[in-house]
Amino acid sequence: MNAKTQWFLIDSEKEYNAAVNRYEQVKHAAKGSEEHKEKMLLVHLIAEYEKSTLDLPEVDPVELIKIRLDDFGYKPADLANVYGDKGTISKVLNYKQALSLTMIRKFSQFLKLPVASLVKEYELKTNF
Repeated sequence: MNAKTQWFLIDSEKEYNAAVNRYEQVKHAAKGSEEHKEKMLLVHLIAEYEKSTLDLPEVDPVELIKIRLDDFGYKPADLANVYGDKGTISKVLNYKQALSLTMIRKFSQFLKLPVASLVKEYELKTNF
C-alpha cells in the first residue's frame, strides 16, 4: 500500500472514483500482500458506498440487466463480449435460461450492479 494512501468510509463520488481506480490497480495483487489487503478493504468500502447510493428499481435480475444496458447505451452483444456466448445471453434475456454464477460475477462488474441484486429468484418462461 502506498504510504500516503489511507482509506476511510467513502462519502463522495470523488472518493468513490478514487477507490475504484485504485482497486483497478491492485485487483490482481498476490494473496497475503499489502496490496491484497488494500484490495479487500476497497471491495468492502466500494460495496458499502454503492449500497447506500445506488437507487436501483425493485425488478427481477434480467429486467435490471436490461435497464442497465440501456443506462450505459450497451447492447446484448456487449454482454456476449463479456461472457463469451451470444446464444446463452439471448436465452437469459428472454427468460429461457437462468443466470449462472459466472454471469452474475461478470455482469455485476461490467454493469456496476451489486451481486445481491442479480441473485434474486425469478421465473423462467417455459414452453409446454
